[in-house]
Amino acid sequence: MTHIALITGATAGFGLATARKLAEKGYQLILTGRRADRLKELETELYNKFGTKCQTLVFDVRDKEAVFQQIGNLESDWKKIDLLFNNAGLALGRDYFEEADMDDWETMIDTNLKGVIYVTRAILPGMIANKKGHIINMGSIAAKEIYERGNVYCASKHALDALSRSMRVDLLRHGIKVTAIHPGAAETEFSVVRFKGDTDKATAVYEGFQPLEAEDIAETIWFCASRPAHVCINDLEITCTAQANAYLFHKDNG
Repeated sequence: MTHIALITGATAGFGLATARKLAEKGYQLILTGRRADRLKELETELYNKFGTKCQTLVFDVRDKEAVFQQIGNLESDWKKIDLLFNNAGLALGRDYFEEADMDDWETMIDTNLKGVIYVTRAILPGMIANKKGHIINMGSIAAKEIYERGNVYCASKHALDALSRSMRVDLLRHGIKVTAIHPGAAETEFSVVRFKGDTDKATAVYEGFQPLEAEDIAETIWFCASRPAHVCINDLEITCTAQANAYLFHKDNG
């Protein structure tokens, strides 16, 4: 039986790698993001390589009206979503609390927390009707520990961690699984976005050690999604070997 997965933020990083992995495993995909051209490129790639049927939805998860409208307008067969990967999220800035840009704070809270709430509520009626489903939320090691100049980013991911645990409890009676995955340092577009296009600063973050790659997390998501129906992996914290926690690394600077 073919499964359907919806992936937010599918145009880069963990979302892109997971789309490729799930396509390889035979899923049909609903791919969402803000960049229509990238979504179409990915749709074409996955169809040519795996014969994957895709739907692409262009919206910002912060836009509640757009989220509910576009997911609500899916054809009935596409609303039977088995797996939701709430991947869209970001960090903006790395500043002391009193120096940070408050617009960055608003964007992180609206994307990392409210966006997850909107998309999950929009797809839940189908999962509840089917009495099954799996929601995977992309957290962060910043959900488990704070670090200097992480302030509101850490707060948004701590809130998402609490939301994931709350979902797990509330959706238990519907047979819906909820998994939270918390990566440490991973070399994706994350740092480029955080430093607002400054590639030198972004590259420096990963100097002296081998960080996680997007494909590492995609493999983990597939593992969680492919467990038997009676098994739910609730919470995973994943780092590269050189990282011990949110702020301690062993770097080879030689």
